[in-house]
Amino acid sequence: MLDLNNHFLIAMPGMVDDDFERAVVFIFDYGKNGAAGLIINRPSESTIKHMFDRMDMPLRREDLHQERVFDGGPTYTDRGFVLHEAQQTFEVGQGGHQTATQASFYASTLTVPGGLEMTTSHDVLDAISSGVGPSKIFIALGYASWQAGQLEGELVRNDWLTVPAKHELIFDVPVAERYKAALALLGIDEMMLSSTAGSA
Repeated sequence: MLDLNNHFLIAMPGMVDDDFERAVVFIFDYGKNGAAGLIINRPSESTIKHMFDRMDMPLRREDLHQERVFDGGPTYTDRGFVLHEAQQTFEVGQGGHQTATQASFYASTLTVPGGLEMTTSHDVLDAISSGVGPSKIFIALGYASWQAGQLEGELVRNDWLTVPAKHELIFDVPVAERYKAALALLGIDEMMLSSTAGSA
């Protein structure tokens, strides 16, 4: 049975939906009822610091001040989604060192196969605000969703390529390089893909 959890969808050239043109989507939930994912290469104009300022929350994580909030997809664009590494509770001890204490359970967290978690509850933002929380964080407003059978139909139409996800692309690769890097996971060069798109 097809299992696209912890996979990337890579939009093929000629994608007609403007929301997904040149998109790389990380699938965090896939099953018989449909699929859900986050576009990882569509940064918004807002930084994480600006987002916290709008919520009247401090942001004591200087490493995140200039990081972008992403446009995760066209569904529920007013809701925040925090993708992060599977987490233990981190406490800051003397000298500012972080120490792992125990497994954390945010109020609303989905475990993604492969070592990541998706949290939608406010408590993860509280943790980040206080200067702790997950070290690897991707924050998006909105997400991409497909009803049962919809994504499979798009795959049959060759709208997407699929590949097991490499988390470095989400957290470490510069945004402008993520589409090319995702294709490289399949051994495909973007120029080669463009020249063959639409051929029988």
